[in-house]
Amino acid sequence: MNEAQILDVARDGIWTLLKVAGPLMLVGLLVGVVIALFQALTQIQEMTLVFVPKIIAMFLTLLVALPFMGAALGGYMNRIAVLIASG
Repeated sequence: MNEAQILDVARDGIWTLLKVAGPLMLVGLLVGVVIALFQALTQIQEMTLVFVPKIIAMFLTLLVALPFMGAALGGYMNRIAVLIASG
């Protein structure tokens, strides 16, 4: 492998990581902002209030996005396997 192929594999890996982790991170961010806004409006300053809704929302997002995540990781693995097999 030359330097260009190594950079392509690394860039593809980073892009796959962002595609797989992105939905969960965005949902966690949105739920955190909504709960923080709710806490600011009601002046409830309970630190543990954020965790349960965030965990539930991220779990539901994981259930919905799991086929997409598996397809993205499977496609990346296929591309890596082709590169390994081609030598």
